[in-house]
Amino acid sequence: MAASFVSSLTAPLISAVLGGAIALVFLAGYLRRKRAAIAHIPPSATAAAPDQPKHVRPSNQAQHKKGHPRPHHNAADKDAAKKHHHLDVNTLRGHTDSVTALHFSNDGANLSTVCADGAVRVFRIDDTSSKSFKILRINLPAGAHPTGVAFSEGSSSVVVAAQALLGSSLYMYADVSAPPTAQNKQQGKLSPPEIKWSHQKIHGKESVLNLAAAQATHGPGDGSTIIISCSEGLLFPAKVTYPRLSAATDIKVWHGKSGKELGTVDTNQLKNNMADISPNGRFIAAAAFTADVKVWEIVYSKDSSVKEVNKAMQLKGHKSAVTCLCFAPNSEQIITASKDGSIRVWNINGAWPEPRGTMHLQVIIQSKHYNHP
Repeated sequence: MAASFVSSLTAPLISAVLGGAIALVFLAGYLRRKRAAIAHIPPSATAAAPDQPKHVRPSNQAQHKKGHPRPHHNAADKDAAKKHHHLDVNTLRGHTDSVTALHFSNDGANLSTVCADGAVRVFRIDDTSSKSFKILRINLPAGAHPTGVAFSEGSSSVVVAAQALLGSSLYMYADVSAPPTAQNKQQGKLSPPEIKWSHQKIHGKESVLNLAAAQATHGPGDGSTIIISCSEGLLFPAKVTYPRLSAATDIKVWHGKSGKELGTVDTNQLKNNMADISPNGRFIAAAAFTADVKVWEIVYSKDSSVKEVNKAMQLKGHKSAVTCLCFAPNSEQIITASKDGSIRVWNINGAWPEPRGTMHLQVIIQSKHYNHP
């Protein structure tokens, strides 16, 4: 009798245990889904509505009673506001792509820029704290893409280097700082300029790396604007049996107002990186593939015209290619930066004897650039 009683209790007990196990499995799955839904709710939303049930999405309460959306302030906006530097004066807006080159006018009242969207812009920045600036947009001839820009004749004209299918070109736009017309004045725009002079295929099919400008004030110079254009000119052997380099890595000198070509120098480098002209219009220096920096002197005649361009010196000291350089405002020093991690300042004021030749000038500053973790 006892055995039959035990057997009668076994079946219901097993059924109850199995039922409880199945219920636990479903309950565990429900809790997992619940935790996953809670984890996907943004912390800012949960903080804004602490009394709201966790399974209700806070976005349903994202509007005011009148139907207007609430202002949303996320952490990124607050961090951006905190990172605003106290020396940041203003932002020039209007470009639709990356800015590849720029140049200030001598008086600092105008800034010209080259943009990858194919346009050159001239900003009138008389008041840097102003909320709006007058902008002149210069659209180049069809097929021409700007690569460099420089002011000429003060701030009244700009010279633009452009690259097209057939080669590089120069365009001089006059009256870029002319007062706006009545229609453009209402739109906050400057009057469109006209092309005063242009030259095609100035460096063959090679592109122009950069333009640089200076006023010829050295010696008998009359103060007119001198512009240089530097070509990239990646050289290669013309013949295997005769290792002569066939393409020219040249720098051309131009008269800013008339557009007349005044001279040409060949850097005889494998590849140019950029070139610059001293503020007084006396020296030209090139940063190129090698570690040496070559410097030329522009010689002016008594009538202020350019007589010739001669090689003046060669600066030796860097251990790797020179990537960029510039002249000091007094035209007496050259600052060079190299891939070897050093920046050198060279004193070129009366440091080279006659006849002018290759020599290593004094390095008065040298600093190393270290990559900090």
